[in-house]
Amino acid sequence: MKRYLQRYGSMMRFNHWIMVLLFGLAGFSGLALFHPSLFFLDNLFGGPQWTRILHPYLGVGVFIAFLFMFFALARANLFNRNDVEWMKKSGDMLAGRKANMPPAGRFNAGQKGVFWVMAICMLLLLVTGVLFWQQWFANSVPIPLQRVALVVHALSAFAISLVVVMHIYAALWVKGTVRAMTQGTVSAGWAKQNHYLWYKKVTGEGADKR
Repeated sequence: MKRYLQRYGSMMRFNHWIMVLLFGLAGFSGLALFHPSLFFLDNLFGGPQWTRILHPYLGVGVFIAFLFMFFALARANLFNRNDVEWMKKSGDMLAGRKANMPPAGRFNAGQKGVFWVMAICMLLLLVTGVLFWQQWFANSVPIPLQRVALVVHALSAFAISLVVVMHIYAALWVKGTVRAMTQGTVSAGWAKQNHYLWYKKVTGEGADKR
């Protein structure tokens, strides 16, 4: 039996870290524009003018990087009956009683939820951002619609930031997870404990190929 199993290829990992970088830059530049108390963050981008110019392009970059990930992983993140049972036991997961959790496929229900919330927020951020993008589109968009877009944009940014924090915390909390996005592999023990159905599929153990 293999000691380590391939979880993500090199292109997926490269894309992930590019998205992390762009997301961080878009986030900091967005915060600099969001409130006067955070205006000092524009120093990271060469001043307010450059911050305003760069922010939408960084946002588009994040969306493009996520789009690659979306098409690569969307099918694996579709919900099924196993996820319903997993969600019913989610309290055990939060309490650290992982032994009580139903077996999960490549992604568990919590990870799938993060994926789809991010997808929705990314789309909202792109659409609303375009509506008040001063350099290109804002002049043809009614002011009331721009105001609504600004509110939705801010709420979407807040929601996706919370989800990203949860994602980072979960990756650090479950020992061995970070290795998947740094080296591309996970230990067979990690896979068997956290994603047993996926483990059986990639190792050929048992008859269940879900």
